[in-house]
Amino acid sequence: MSFQFISHLPTPDEIRSQFPVPVHLAELKKERDKEISDVLTGKSNKFLVIIGPCSADNEDAVCDYIGRLSKVNEKVKDKLILIPRIYTNKPRTTGEGYKGIVSQPDPEKKPDFTAGLIAMRKMHIRAMEESGLTAADEMLYPDNWGYVEDILSYVAIGARSVEDQQHRMTVSGFDVASGMKNPTSGTLSVMLNSVYAAQHPHSFIYRGYEVKTSGNPLAHTVLRGAVNKHGQSLPNYHYEDLVRLLTLYQEQDLVNPACIIDSNHSNSNKEYAQQIRIVKEVLHSRKLSPDIHKLVKGVMVESYLEEGCQKIGGGVYGKSITDPCLGWADSEKLIYDIAELC
Repeated sequence: MSFQFISHLPTPDEIRSQFPVPVHLAELKKERDKEISDVLTGKSNKFLVIIGPCSADNEDAVCDYIGRLSKVNEKVKDKLILIPRIYTNKPRTTGEGYKGIVSQPDPEKKPDFTAGLIAMRKMHIRAMEESGLTAADEMLYPDNWGYVEDILSYVAIGARSVEDQQHRMTVSGFDVASGMKNPTSGTLSVMLNSVYAAQHPHSFIYRGYEVKTSGNPLAHTVLRGAVNKHGQSLPNYHYEDLVRLLTLYQEQDLVNPACIIDSNHSNSNKEYAQQIRIVKEVLHSRKLSPDIHKLVKGVMVESYLEEGCQKIGGGVYGKSITDPCLGWADSEKLIYDIAELC
């Protein structure tokens, strides 16, 4: 066999037992989950802003960022729901590069998954305690859901995972908002089929068990742009794109039609400063059309303490070691602008 079995990892129950969420934070998550659910189901007119680092690589810097976000949240909470990005697993196009804190709790050292699972739990719980905000993360590995099910209020399914049957079926068992991104090809029908699968019940094998799910009515679409066969980025956040998505939603047997616009990745061609312009265009489209206003429930923004990115070991506190991000000053101003324009 070409597999080398290194060690047996603690189970989700063991990790949650060792690093439990305090009762008052469990209540906070319950309240936040309900607020986010009300937006997606149309009971609330608030706007979701899922914002934070491309990768949560350093606990102190991440909690520093989210602490600042919490202060801004107090000023905009009548209009917005801020959901910090604490992304602890990172997909890599070629399989090379930093794969997130769960893999490498220290980006400059070798992988250590047991230490990574502990580091991830500690960071999420600390962020909740210090900020009063619950976070979003990307579900890169479906089997890992048990490690985070009691701490996340939002789950993203990435462009490379959205076509995978195991991801779709696992999301059908979630009870939190779950955004299904369009694939890198940009094919909207693939994304909508993924939402359909996630919204319906399934029976399948999961972590050695036969399981049955009831479907997740909070599964929704996320537009993140596409890449054509020549490797060129093609945005899909424009007014015409949103009208097309709305039409496709109407042709499907889906509940709670909703869309989040990812302002980075292929929508910005990873030109992080363009996120500001993109978000404002999306908000303008919402003003032009009541139907788009009803469909588009929020935006995603990649943002950190320092703008841009650096190589691993670069040494700049609060600067991304993966995709480039907006800096704090621009991010704070953008949030206030969103609140004013919504």
